[in-house]
Amino acid sequence: MTRRNPSPPSPSLSHFSPSSLKVSATNDSLSSSLSMANRHTIILMQTSQNRATRTFMDYDSISQAMDGICGLYERKLKDLNPANQNITYDIADLYNFIDGLADMSALVYEHSIQAYLPYDRQWIKQRTLQHLRRMAH
Repeated sequence: MTRRNPSPPSPSLSHFSPSSLKVSATNDSLSSSLSMANRHTIILMQTSQNRATRTFMDYDSISQAMDGICGLYERKLKDLNPANQNITYDIADLYNFIDGLADMSALVYEHSIQAYLPYDRQWIKQRTLQHLRRMAH
């Protein structure tokens, strides 16, 4: 991962909009997961209404990007709770963080068309859930 702007301002938390996603391990989903492994991903984010808070992070894969988003949230939690050694959170907390940003989207490189495809905040939330489920198993 190469982070171009390593210190984005801390985002604020706001409302939570729940999302459910079912993950199944069929041959199609496994091959789809493997094809996601080497797709360069750029996360675009804006932490407040101020345009100066726009930043981006780029990663070698979708999985690394989702891990980076989780890491960003975990760093925010550590900043808010410096005395707490064990910080835990659930998917609703992570969704709150993502929804609390003024904007967040992803650009994922699609080799077949040699271009980046845009994905919205909802897609990012679904992918972070899939990523965390994979890490838990």
